[in-house]
Amino acid sequence: MARLKDKYLSLKPQLQEKLEIKNPMQIPAMEKVIISVGTGFAMKDNKLIQNIQDTISQIAGQHASVVPARKSVAGFKVREGMPVGVKVTLRGAKMYEFMDRLISIALPRVKDFRGVPRNGFDGRGNYNFGLTEQLIFPEVDYDSIMQIHGMNITMVTTTDSDKEAFALLEAFGMPFAKGRDNG
Repeated sequence: MARLKDKYLSLKPQLQEKLEIKNPMQIPAMEKVIISVGTGFAMKDNKLIQNIQDTISQIAGQHASVVPARKSVAGFKVREGMPVGVKVTLRGAKMYEFMDRLISIALPRVKDFRGVPRNGFDGRGNYNFGLTEQLIFPEVDYDSIMQIHGMNITMVTTTDSDKEAFALLEAFGMPFAKGRDNG
């Protein structure tokens, strides 16, 4: 079992008590993690898009897919079907493994890291934040990188409350920036 899932199972009673939840089925849990990269800078370079796809696949431990444009936008020189992004959705054991590596290995490697922002909650219990480079993950081979790029990470929870989602992520050990309390 993933280390972080084991930790979650042991923290469930404390979360239930802290959030004053009567029904144990209402205790917030992680549903999925989505890693995405916008590749607008590399639309016409198939080798670069393939490189980004391979990098994200290494980081996630699961095959990433290229996202095509849904419709043409002349102002951005985008045609329908052109690759505009790369994404991967993680669930279950792979999600917990990725979160564990993110929290314990990757985020501490960020230069001048002061914590992830507290204002990344969307009002529905989901948390979004961005990373500026993929090199903080130990799986990435420096020699195979063609261009440094960032990524967006979305953590979807089973709750609709930002306060409960914050408590869940804080229990997992997510290093939030110091400042005012969320919720």
